[in-house]
Amino acid sequence: MALRKIIDYPDRVLRAKAAEVTAFDATLQALAEDMLESMYDANGIGLAGNQVGELQQIFVMDCADRDAPRTPKVMVNPHVIWSDENQSNSEEGCLSFPEQYADVTRFEKVEVKFQDVSGNWNTEHLEGLQARCAQHEIDHLNGILFIDRCSLLKRRMIVRRMNKLRRLHSSG
Repeated sequence: MALRKIIDYPDRVLRAKAAEVTAFDATLQALAEDMLESMYDANGIGLAGNQVGELQQIFVMDCADRDAPRTPKVMVNPHVIWSDENQSNSEEGCLSFPEQYADVTRFEKVEVKFQDVSGNWNTEHLEGLQARCAQHEIDHLNGILFIDRCSLLKRRMIVRRMNKLRRLHSSG
């Protein structure tokens, strides 16, 4: 396993639509393991392929409490097949937007159809934080960022902060 560099906004790969995974092999398994290790190292709860420069339809997540046993999930070629009509607004962050947060409205319950790293199809019913995280990561795989789902004012504020951070890092 190896840590992967998590790509920060405004890198264009974050706006790209990831390709369907067709090869379920050791390379995909290694990518999933690397992504989990990278997510845990960054103290995140989800990480999409785009965020590590891999334009493949794969994401990892683990929404367990920090002091609870890990519950890693790997979803390949995921898509929401059902969503509850109830939505809630809650604060979200993103590993590609360090220390930036915004309120985002998402469905409270979803069913996601996906393949595991062996290519087997599964369907999982998710609620609460897991549902929110899965929707966030599926958005990533489609080139949609959490700032696209918040107010224009908040989006502009986050983009300005990210540009300032980028300038500070490039001059330092």
